[in-house]
Amino acid sequence: MTQRTCESSANIPPNAESNGGPGGGSGAGVNGGPYAGPNAGSEPGTHSWETDANPVECLRTRLEEGEPWPTALLEAIAMWTAPEETFGNTRLAYLIGGEAFDWLTLANRLTFEARDLIPTDELEALLFTGRFPSYFDEADFKRILGTDKYSAYLNYFYGVEVELALQCLIEEEIEKRFYASGRQYVTDHIDQAFQRIYRSPYASLLASFRDDQGSIHRPVTTITEMKEFTYWLFKRRVRVSDKARLASDTRRGISALDAVATIPEEIEAFA
Repeated sequence: MTQRTCESSANIPPNAESNGGPGGGSGAGVNGGPYAGPNAGSEPGTHSWETDANPVECLRTRLEEGEPWPTALLEAIAMWTAPEETFGNTRLAYLIGGEAFDWLTLANRLTFEARDLIPTDELEALLFTGRFPSYFDEADFKRILGTDKYSAYLNYFYGVEVELALQCLIEEEIEKRFYASGRQYVTDHIDQAFQRIYRSPYASLLASFRDDQGSIHRPVTTITEMKEFTYWLFKRRVRVSDKARLASDTRRGISALDAVATIPEEIEAFA
């Protein structure tokens, strides 16, 4: 099984709306949110998911012309069309569950073919922490990505990053209780955590997810499958939780992310 980690590379979304959490307004896009698939609701002047340009070639060209690499990278991401691909021998999913945009995985894939043109330390900082260099104006993040991709990115933020943070938080709480009671030799608390959050154990939920997706039941999970599974769990939590608990758990997940990332003022009210 893929080793899960409580460390996060989440970049808390700049300019995210304070009411944009699960089931509320214009954020996560679940249950009738703004993102309903490629080009859904595109506004004039925004980037869509359809273009004839080659994003990799455009990225290299703009870098060679001297454009700042964060801007060139985001423009290439805005041009990208494929929701997933096999790169080398690895399946990469950029649009999790058809609606959650994993922009950092796409950034990693695009920069793989342009690393000779990007400062290594700055690129590594982006890929490991989700943060651009300080000279990049984060207000441009949403503008360059465009409405559709930014909405899909918020889906990913709430549905994968926050969901993983919530899982880790609950596991840590259970672990502390075990230690406090003298039971120090139980190392895996995932079933208890999943039972508390989703009302079913991990293995049962993973099997249900794979059945739902028509996936093969393998003894291990890939990183891509783990993200897809996490987003599926998020949508399950949205579906089965009452609104008060949904909001409370989501706030706790965001607060857990705050330990490794800075929450911008725009979503502090929700957090």
